Amino acid sequence: MPFHRIESRISKNQTSRTPVAGAPFSIKVLTVNIHKGFTFFNRKFILHELRDAVRLVGADVVFLQEVAGTHATHAERFSDYPDAPHYEFLADSIWPQYAYGRNSVYTNGHHGNAVLSKFPIIQFENRDISIAGPERRGLLHCVLQMPDGRESMHAICVHLGLLEAHRRAQMNMICEMVNNDVPAGAPVVVAGDFNDWRRRAHDQLEAGAGLHEVFVKAHGRAALTFPARLPMLRLDRIYVRNAASHAPVMLPRKPWSHLSDHAPLAAVIAF
Repeated sequence: MPFHRIESRISKNQTSRTPVAGAPFSIKVLTVNIHKGFTFFNRKFILHELRDAVRLVGADVVFLQEVAGTHATHAERFSDYPDAPHYEFLADSIWPQYAYGRNSVYTNGHHGNAVLSKFPIIQFENRDISIAGPERRGLLHCVLQMPDGRESMHAICVHLGLLEAHRRAQMNMICEMVNNDVPAGAPVVVAGDFNDWRRRAHDQLEAGAGLHEVFVKAHGRAALTFPARLPMLRLDRIYVRNAASHAPVMLPRKPWSHLSDHAPLAAVIAF
């Protein structure tokens, strides 16, 4: 699928950045699987609380997985269900730029990955990386225009499969995308839900595309993120390439522990 070129939608509330040329420049990123706006086991619809929590992090770029585009029957069941797609509802006036990649389509609607950005999204592509069977997966690749003439940043939002063989093939697709579709010196952030409970992604992505994980570099291991109330598995990641430096951001356990089945991850990345 070719890149989509989109016109800039800059809100009057967008943060103005006018750094001196050549000066260090950093951004904060956040990734979270929002479970279509429901708590664990779909017990409660909490998208409004989730929006408040996402705003408090103060991220410049947000990587979202399991974002509802539309759902016909939920709007009838929940009085506070938004009319707009969830990525638009979450972006609101804070992130004037957003892109959505529809992955899973069903009778009542669809969901997928989304990127929210304070920087102009000048191109985006949603690439189907589904392997076989009913499980639908995608890579949402966005090109973000950085301020002051800096090289564009490539943001790739990921949600990989549940089967080991599928994930291996999908990680090869990530490496191909980074190697073939991203300029060699351009900054890259690949973030999302890797479902990599066996921790095979680190070596494969570093060897195949020069990507390394922020929490692994800082602490020697990926962060525990699933299930959010009592994390035991290291499923969610933030990988980078061509960054001058990066550091994990520690987020509070509450309110996140009851907002999704996945805990969020955040990092500050300098270019």
